[in-house]
Amino acid sequence: MAFELEPVAFSELPGWQQDDPTPVLDALRRCHHHVTTVKPYRTGSLGVSVADLLPAYEAAGAVFSGASQARNFFEDQFVPFRIRPGDSETGFVTAFYEPEVEVRATADEEFRFPFYRRPADLVDIDEENRPEGMDPYFAFGRLRDGRINEYPDRRAIEEGFLNGRGLEIAYARSKVDVFFIHVQGAARLVYPDGSRRRITYAAKTGHRFSAIGKLLIERGEIDAATVSMASIRGWLAAHPEKIDEVLWHNRSFIFFREAPVEDEDLGPVAAAKVPLEPGRSLAVDRLIHTFGIPFYITSETLTHLDGGRPFGRLMLALDTGSAIVGPARGDIFTGSGEAAGELAGSVRNDADFFMLVPRAAAARYRHGQG
Repeated sequence: MAFELEPVAFSELPGWQQDDPTPVLDALRRCHHHVTTVKPYRTGSLGVSVADLLPAYEAAGAVFSGASQARNFFEDQFVPFRIRPGDSETGFVTAFYEPEVEVRATADEEFRFPFYRRPADLVDIDEENRPEGMDPYFAFGRLRDGRINEYPDRRAIEEGFLNGRGLEIAYARSKVDVFFIHVQGAARLVYPDGSRRRITYAAKTGHRFSAIGKLLIERGEIDAATVSMASIRGWLAAHPEKIDEVLWHNRSFIFFREAPVEDEDLGPVAAAKVPLEPGRSLAVDRLIHTFGIPFYITSETLTHLDGGRPFGRLMLALDTGSAIVGPARGDIFTGSGEAAGELAGSVRNDADFFMLVPRAAAARYRHGQG
């Protein structure tokens, strides 16, 4: 995918002087710990590597006092580049959150829709074991009798393919709630005694993600100008007889792993293997971008996240997603719980993306194209 990188000054970033990027420093420190004690992030096709980022990560360990010092840190360590997509002048942002949902440990008449752990017959696929003719998109498949094939899809699983394997983590009241938690990739499960456990993404069947909002727009059921998570939920609630048909349109199915809620103020551990910083974490196309890169995102039309002001915020690339494709495409993590969900549900906005490249690496990109 063609795109251009245009070097700009921090003074050209709309709203930069009003932003307080202090929370991003905390996220940088968590990234530093991960890449130096566990393993470095894979370098995206753009070529900014963990080795490029390490000097800034190390410098982030200093003590900073206030927004001004935090901004000065990023101005000292990075050079901003505007990303100009080849097919558009602007990028595009959506948002996601971590839902909270009431569950039961065992099924009953009311709570009967399960969240599943990863099955033993689901295997990772790479170029070494990919069967001839299988869609290159598939990163997972079913191992059976020594052969790998496509894993059964959402419909097959919901009709009972996994019954009897003991993979159920907990049971929710609503199939629609389970579906949207699949879309978000994580949730906090609330048990009757008030205890909370977190489930986060572990794997998926491998099928392509198909947005049900797009399906309903194409069918004329929802207006494209007003589509949101709330409007999709409203349509499903009004058409219970069509829930299965619509949800099964998205063949992708997510499996989860359990994790404790160690810090109520942080989100789940996502693809970058560190907890998401609410309001400051961005899901990006990991084939292009390397996790742990800061991005400054601006949008004149996105105003409800910042008290009516146009959005202008420094963020850190910490996650990815099936629908996040392209150099200037991002998904903003708004936090956990119902209020965060209300913020996330209506974010569908054009936005400008500025990637912050470490100063020592910036010369490679001053006249470069993606």
